Amino acid sequence: MLNVNQISRDYPTPAGPLQILDNVSFAMNAGDAAAIMGPSGSGKSTLLYILGALDHPTSGTVTLGGENPFVLNPGALAAFRNRRIGFVFQDHALLPQCSVLENVLVPTMVGEADPQAAGRAKSLLERVGLGGRLDHRPAQLSGGERQRAAIARALVRQPLLLLCDEPTGNLDAESAESVASLIFELHAAQQTVLLVVTHSEPLASRFPIRFDLKQRTLVRR
Repeated sequence: MLNVNQISRDYPTPAGPLQILDNVSFAMNAGDAAAIMGPSGSGKSTLLYILGALDHPTSGTVTLGGENPFVLNPGALAAFRNRRIGFVFQDHALLPQCSVLENVLVPTMVGEADPQAAGRAKSLLERVGLGGRLDHRPAQLSGGERQRAAIARALVRQPLLLLCDEPTGNLDAESAESVASLIFELHAAQQTVLLVVTHSEPLASRFPIRFDLKQRTLVRR
């Protein structure tokens, strides 16, 4: 499903290339869930952006569902990302002028019409406990509720890959536990490949697969 083969990422600097990732390789199947940990600046977010086709590797390949997004033209790459990958970030990034339901439907407004999108969005919002808040604006929700809406938005297109960057980092302990449980529940229901970058040991300990990113490469615990 997800195959990462010897990806490296360098950035040019006046002193020469700065290497962030060095020959990172791993594979995950549908239903697999992994946490990635490492100190700040170790390249965790860079790796996540490459896996999410938001950044290109300097070398190596990534395939998802048998497709290599980095050989696609910009329009096809954007369509691939929208169709195959869901993102949950530390900041929910909901549109303040839109309702909860409209926010969840944003990914479905690009590309071919999806007549079942509204039904899926409402069903997801019911599952995350926001069925009674469809018409509310983000400012009317708590931090945990906004992150729940972001999870529903990430999954509304039924992606193959769900990427989460510190999804509980801005939440209190109770909300963090609730949001983490929802991520696992919905991931299991949709059988996505789930990858979470986190500094939280309690969150990472819930994952069957755990990686550390150190010395520019990924090491399984």
